[in-house]
Amino acid sequence: MSKFNIKNSINSFSSLGTLLTEPDAPLMAVINDEQYHNAWFTPESVLRAVTAIGKMLNKADLQTWLSKYESGNNGQNKKVGLILAGNIPLVGFHDVLCVLASGNHALIKVSSQDAYLIKHILHRLVDIDGSFAAQFSFVERLTDFDAIIATGSNNSSRYFDYYFSKVPNIIRKNRNSVALLTGTETAEDLLNLGHDVFDYYGLGCRNVSKLLVPEDYNFNHFFESIESFKTIIHHHKYSNNYDYNKSIYLVNGDKHLDNGFLMVKEDDRMASPLAVLYFSYYTDLPAAQQILMEQSENIQCIVTTSPISVPNQVVGFGQSQQPALWDYADGIDTMDFLANL
Repeated sequence: MSKFNIKNSINSFSSLGTLLTEPDAPLMAVINDEQYHNAWFTPESVLRAVTAIGKMLNKADLQTWLSKYESGNNGQNKKVGLILAGNIPLVGFHDVLCVLASGNHALIKVSSQDAYLIKHILHRLVDIDGSFAAQFSFVERLTDFDAIIATGSNNSSRYFDYYFSKVPNIIRKNRNSVALLTGTETAEDLLNLGHDVFDYYGLGCRNVSKLLVPEDYNFNHFFESIESFKTIIHHHKYSNNYDYNKSIYLVNGDKHLDNGFLMVKEDDRMASPLAVLYFSYYTDLPAAQQILMEQSENIQCIVTTSPISVPNQVVGFGQSQQPALWDYADGIDTMDFLANL
């Protein structure tokens, strides 16, 4: 494995983590302004994303994460093009972090949906450690790169595969997350599951869009437990999606359950529309595990406390949007990829 120059990086990233965990006035100003660039990026959602990354950048986890990779300097400093998504705030930060931590240069093409916060945070990192100034560039067009990490839809991934096929690459497609329920969950479990469903308005690949439930499952307990999330319907874009999908189901006579801010509908698909949660029944735990195995390429993570053996990341209730540094998107070790350029 190629060697990484991580000297001082842990202290610098940890200091950035402290800033993100307890944002100062300039950072709070950027957080509050995001709603004017992207209506989905409410101050509450952006602050949640910023502080989650801050907690991730703690010294102990940084040491554990980077200790897997040899220290030193391979003298390569490759240029790595990054095409960042913009579905939730700072969704591309981890890719940027990996490139910086590996000692390479990040050529960053931001999403128009999330173009401001990432720039502010990286400039604050430079304030902490000026050596990072030479390790990243924001670009409108990617040229002169040695590798590519691109995140997009299933449609855009086909273009990425074509245009970037001649260089080492990680091309990410659509994925969604699933919750496996047994019917024995407590009200607290289901309340926490509400965060997996509703945080960032359900726009992230780590948001739960599908439930697997036993054949005799009663949704009343689920609806009662997530009642505190009802204020989400006051967001105009979420409300518009809810109204649109509800009207489609009513016109078509599609059977569904509705609590006034979320619809639950039986459907074999993994990716549900906004304000809708799909579900499928299973007969027993082995049958549920088989469903998850067959859909593993479409799943980002699985929320459950059941003992299952699957290739996807399994997390507890309320933890889907709290990834650790080593929880790589699509299960692809980005640092290992960068080490072998």
